[in-house]
Formats: sequence, structure tokens, C-alpha cells
Amino acid sequence: MTDYQEIHRPQFHFSAMKNWINDPNGLVYFDGTWHLFFQHNAKSNTWGPMWWGHALSKDLIHWKQKDHALHPDEMGSMFSGSAIVDHNNSAGFGKNAIVLFYTAANINDTEQSFTQCIAFSTDNGITWTKYKNNPILPVITSQNRDPRVIWHESSKHWIMALYLESDTFALFKSKNLLSWIKTQELQLESDCECPDFYPLVDNLGNEKWIFSGANGIYFVGSFNGEVFTKESSANLFEHGKNGYASQTWNNSQDGRRIQISWMAGGIYPEMSFNQQMSFPVNLSLKNVDGQTLLHRWPINEIKSLYHKTIEQKECIVSKGNSFVPKTNATIFDMSFMVQKQSSKALYLMIRGHYLSFNWEQSEFSMESSGQHKITGDRQSIKLPDEDKLSVRLLIDKTSIEIFINDGMISGSFCFLPGGYADPVIFLTYSEPSIIYDFALHELKSIWG
Repeated sequence: MTDYQEIHRPQFHFSAMKNWINDPNGLVYFDGTWHLFFQHNAKSNTWGPMWWGHALSKDLIHWKQKDHALHPDEMGSMFSGSAIVDHNNSAGFGKNAIVLFYTAANINDTEQSFTQCIAFSTDNGITWTKYKNNPILPVITSQNRDPRVIWHESSKHWIMALYLESDTFALFKSKNLLSWIKTQELQLESDCECPDFYPLVDNLGNEKWIFSGANGIYFVGSFNGEVFTKESSANLFEHGKNGYASQTWNNSQDGRRIQISWMAGGIYPEMSFNQQMSFPVNLSLKNVDGQTLLHRWPINEIKSLYHKTIEQKECIVSKGNSFVPKTNATIFDMSFMVQKQSSKALYLMIRGHYLSFNWEQSEFSMESSGQHKITGDRQSIKLPDEDKLSVRLLIDKTSIEIFINDGMISGSFCFLPGGYADPVIFLTYSEPSIIYDFALHELKSIWG
């Protein structure tokens, strides 16, 4: 057991009691409870054979880890997937059964194969039964995996998005969750794995569909129940080095589309646990200068963790005149407006770790502390070419998440803190920058 107070333990992000975790799986809300399943190696704090870990929450903030939902079996390891609530008993498991869709990964020294399977619960997720006639989809390609299933109300069909291979994905439809018909193949250039597929209404009142992959590349388009039609160029919602394999919750009853990611590549030396999830964000779709773009913003439930607030209406950061908020907090939610003036750059020291807003190159960057082995080393974020920016930072023990201009640009980064006297310092080595509407909310731990 753990008290969740280890030196590198995230204090308001989900991490497992012990051992390795990666992709979030099976995100679903039912009967007042948010379910978070996740890839979990039950026997080691490195990647290996996979179980589906399971955690529950009433508020998307405080989590309680439960027994594993899925265990490896003769068909293979339990790879990523999704979950739905079968309100109308489509599959015959029972009304309101929770159904998990997962990839069975049969990997050995000479070959590997992936098939798509299901399991279900009729007691609100306490116990799980694997479908006796698995798989529901046999091998299609050498890499097919990560089934993402949603309900499409207009066509009265269940829809599955599935990764095939390279940058190719497919859509399938079903009436009963057991037999599936492929309706489309589509490409998501420079992306692979872990598809997500869902509708959002933009700020002009138009319903659009989002198709994304594990790296955070997405298209906006339309969907007629069989075919997704791209209506945008490829965009990126995850600009950070460590955000990967994001998924959104199904069956939310409040109209929100809430997303969480694996913060891949974090470093947690000498810890019995390894890796963490991002903080949940609410997604919105906004038309900006003729482009329809995803915006991500931390869910409002974070305010329940606010402990003490430090505010300052305005200050000037100049050479020899740094701004040091009066706090000793190690975890906090910090926001401000910055006007760059004629300054070349604004720097922040966050618990001994450098963050840079380079105005000359219109770039935000973080000092590196570990290589993201999947998406590459995204060290920097391109900033809007504007004189004034809004910035929000979520700071946990070993992670920093940034949200710029109301979440139009966002990114997830892991770090190890260095030595420091003050948790936050604003400084510059050139002309002044002006900080407006500064607020730092010290946070309580979710593990108390």
C-alpha cells in the first residue's frame, strides 16, 4: 500500500498505487461515477504484459483504485480500448451493461497478432465477464488495435474507430456490438494508434466531428453514420513533449466532452510507481479566423482543491527586477496575462526549472528532462504572434501543463525539479514585460 506522499508522487494527477501505467482506457460515466481504466503492468514498474487497471471517481479529481478489470489470458495481453453503456441492451448482456472493448495482443518471440474483444459488467463495474465468443473482430492487419466505440444517434448504430497500420485507420458500424461492418478507411498523416472520434458543437452552433490519433493530430469534419469527411487540414491539440494517447469520456450527462492523456516519458527515480495521467480538460470547438480549432481547458472541478490564493493586478518584469510571488507551494494553478512590450524574452523558474517565452522567435520552451520516446522531443510550442497573451500553468510535483489564449494552444510536459529558494520567479535579461491579472492558487492534494 501507499500513502501517495512519495517525493515524486503527483498530488493532483492520477497515478497508480504502484508499477507501470500508460494509455487511459475505457473512459465512461455511469450512475454518478466516472470510470478510468488504464494500461497497467501489475508485476513491474516498466512496460510489459498488460492488465486493465481500474479507478473510480465522483468528481474527476479524487480517484480510488479498484481491482483489475481485465487480466491477460490465452488470447494475449490486454491492450487499449474504450467503454460504453449499453442502455438498450444491444448486445444482450442486460440493459445498462457497461461494455469494454479491448485489443487482445498475442505477442511471442516469433510473431504477434491483435484481435478485438469485449467484456461486460452488469453490476456497475464491480465484476467483469469476457464475452465467450471473442474475438468480435479477427486479425485485419498486423497492427490493428485500440477499438474506440461510440453511439451515433442519427443512424442508430454503434460506431468503432480502429487503428490498422502505418497512418491508416478504419470505421466500422454495428447494431448489436457483436458483429461489425467496415464502412471506411482513412489516413491521419504522421499519427498512429489510439483513435478518438466524437462530435462537438462549435461556437457558431454547428455540429462537427473530431477524428484524432495518439500524437494529438486531428481533423474536423462531418459524419453521416458511415463515412467521416474531412473539412479541415491536420491540426494539433497536444503541443507538449509528454502528452500521448488521449481519450474522452463516453456517456457524460452534462454535455461536456472531457479528455485525459497519458503523460508519457516522465521520470520518477526510485519510485515504486511509474508514469501518470494528465489533468482532465474540457474540450470546446471554436472558429478562429476562419479555422475551426479545438480548445482545451482544465475542468472547473480543480477549484475544489484551491487552498490559498495570491493575486497581483500588475507588475513589470525587467532586467534586475524579477517578480517573486510570496508562496512556498509545490503544487499550484497559476494564470496571468503578459504583454511583451519590446522585451526579447520572459523567463520563469518553476521550482528550479526554466520555462522560456521567446518573443523574438514566438516560441515557448521548457528545459528538457527526459526524452518522449514515442512522439519525439517536442521541446517548444509556437506562440501566436500577438503582443499580449493569456497563460495558465498547472504545476504538480513532476509535471507542467500550459494553456495559452484560453486553451487554443496547450501542452503537457514532465520535469524533475531542481534546487530552488522560491517556487516561482519571473525574470528577463532584456527590456521589460508587463504581467497583468496574476493569480496563483495553492492546491490541496487529492490523496488526503
